[in-house]
Amino acid sequence: MPEFVDIVKTRRSIRKYEDRNVPSEVLTTLLEAVRWAPSWANTQCWEIVVVRDRAVKEKLQATLPPKGNPAAGAMVQAPVVLALCGRLKQSGYYKDQVTTKLGDWFMFDLGILCQTICLTAHALGLGTVVVGLFDHDQAKTVLKVPPGVELVAMIPLGFPAKISSAPNRREIAEFTHPDTF
Repeated sequence: MPEFVDIVKTRRSIRKYEDRNVPSEVLTTLLEAVRWAPSWANTQCWEIVVVRDRAVKEKLQATLPPKGNPAAGAMVQAPVVLALCGRLKQSGYYKDQVTTKLGDWFMFDLGILCQTICLTAHALGLGTVVVGLFDHDQAKTVLKVPPGVELVAMIPLGFPAKISSAPNRREIAEFTHPDTF
């Protein structure tokens, strides 16, 4: 257990990558972990576009705002970008009827998937940064995402060139509430 907690504590958002490819077998190991991520009723509503082509990464980079996203350079510098998509109206549904107060549960499942990717990548010596600030419709067009599937996040992935120090974290007592809020 301490090893896992260390992985959680030492993972950082990486925005600068070494100029070397992620070997296919390492990427396969990462994606094997993804296969086992939990999801609502095992719907596994995710789809992942694995982008290695520089021209496609440049088009994805162009979907980020011109200023304000510190991951812009990482979109092209990283050897791989994982585009996380979710199939709609599956997670949180039973017999085509939504069953949760919050509606479609795909965002929750993709959050679990995203964490699985980031922690597994870190355990494999890779770095990631989750990119959510971009023109989703434009990026969906670049990736040819079909109707009924939503692009949620993009994750540049590669060997870290620079690892920053840990940001300040709230103390447990600041976010826990015994018995009631």
